[in-house]
Amino acid sequence: MTANTLVNSKLVCVALNDKSQLAALESTFNQDPYKKPPTQPVLYYKPRNTWNVDGAEVEWAKDFDGNDVPAMAVGASLGVVIGRETCRVSQAEALDYIRGYTIVCDFSLPEESYFRPDIKGKCLDTSAPVGPEIVPSDTIDNPDALTVTVSVNGEQKSVFPLTNMQRSVAELISKISWIMTLQPGEVIAVGFAGDRVPVARGDRVEATIEGVGTLTNTLGGA
Repeated sequence: MTANTLVNSKLVCVALNDKSQLAALESTFNQDPYKKPPTQPVLYYKPRNTWNVDGAEVEWAKDFDGNDVPAMAVGASLGVVIGRETCRVSQAEALDYIRGYTIVCDFSLPEESYFRPDIKGKCLDTSAPVGPEIVPSDTIDNPDALTVTVSVNGEQKSVFPLTNMQRSVAELISKISWIMTLQPGEVIAVGFAGDRVPVARGDRVEATIEGVGTLTNTLGGA
């Protein structure tokens, strides 16, 4: 299986879509340099060099001197796979443009600021596994009712009910489609738990969504 088996052209991730995280950061966002909380979805890309697949190893990141970074973290999200060209669609019709659902993991450097896009932290090679497969959209009655769990070495570390998202799947598709045209096979990671899970070299990470599957990857060993 190649890294682009489940992704075509774009993998768009939505940050700050956890209501609890937004509430915890409210005072921070009202200060300089932010001035106010975000009023639209906060997006970032996982470019092609980051794409990875179920069962594969995720490289441990290095700093600008070629040394291993001291820490990495992981978040997991429901991945919405676009089924047909999606441009300026309404929220009411947005779910009709979904081909199916999958799981996206985002291995990255720990985040300290949201003021500027963290290119270094988010664009690490092999850091965005997607899979294990695409589940047809008609098998999921309500994507906003799903729950994303993350386990490390068999121990559950994170539980994120998508009912805790600030914006629903349909709202996100609609808003993003007014920012950019989405093409078949492109994937939106609709939201991650605000507290990313710390990971270490050699860890086995499992992201699970009931009805969608389990995405399993390991961090590069020593």
